[in-house]
Amino acid sequence: MKKIAVIALGGNALLRASETGTIDQQETNAYETLAKLLELIRSGYNIVITHGNGPQVGNIMLRNEAGFEKYKIPKMPLDICVADSQGGIGYMLERQMRNVFNDFKIEKNVVSLITQVLVDINDPAFQNPTKPIGSFYIKEEADLLAKVNNWKFKEDSAKRGWRRIVPSPAPQDIMNKQIIEELVLNGHVVIAVGGGGVPIYRHENKYLEAIEAVIDKDSASSLLALQIGAEVLYIITDVPKVCINYGKPTQKSLDVITVTEAEKYMADNQFAAGSMKPKVLAAINFIKNGGAKAVITSEDEIGKEHGGTQIIS
Repeated sequence: MKKIAVIALGGNALLRASETGTIDQQETNAYETLAKLLELIRSGYNIVITHGNGPQVGNIMLRNEAGFEKYKIPKMPLDICVADSQGGIGYMLERQMRNVFNDFKIEKNVVSLITQVLVDINDPAFQNPTKPIGSFYIKEEADLLAKVNNWKFKEDSAKRGWRRIVPSPAPQDIMNKQIIEELVLNGHVVIAVGGGGVPIYRHENKYLEAIEAVIDKDSASSLLALQIGAEVLYIITDVPKVCINYGKPTQKSLDVITVTEAEKYMADNQFAAGSMKPKVLAAINFIKNGGAKAVITSEDEIGKEHGGTQIIS
């Protein structure tokens, strides 16, 4: 039986630095990124692809606001915006993956799934929103929006303005995980858990309800990898290796580290909360709960024997 690899694509897979994000740019980037996954397939892996949605869902929310202000089109809640982004990005990745297979004469099916992810309504994250979404506003605009919509805002650390913040609860269960596992074990490429998945919670009567939140994409990808029995989790970012003492004269790239070493670096605050920390946390969680190997790296290093920073038990 072939092994399973889950590849969590970062925002760089669709949108490079300085690009405006046109559809031509995103499709070109998607093709180039997905072509690099062929190394894993040739190495005997069946693959599941997950992805972020930061710029895309932000743009959807901007269209939400503009449509309401000009044409009084009813605003859609955050869960619908996340689902919209999953559908659009999933479609783009699926089509470009099929183009890659066509160009390299590979016979495989590709399917993208709108994925809901169960969270705990009592997660402490709901009392402490931290995840910025949407556009920047001046203080007066943010205050007005907060009053009208019951939203919370926080000033950007780079002083670019005020942004809405929402909770980022831990994922508890990936809905349709069995279907994802069946598909990938049968050799199909599956695209799932886009943007961390659409967060939902379960009432006491088992009824499922959406909630205004954003799930970390790498955390959801780690959970999915565990639930479908993946051997390896790839977390793709814009640097080839994780570094300690980043930006200092003593900066050092990490090649192979154990979970114990990774946890020590975490305790020493080596990784920034909005950058490498959630990726390392996701990798640690994967290994501690049964995964064989997690790799944090850039897309150019995918599939290389000694590529990226490898975290093992």
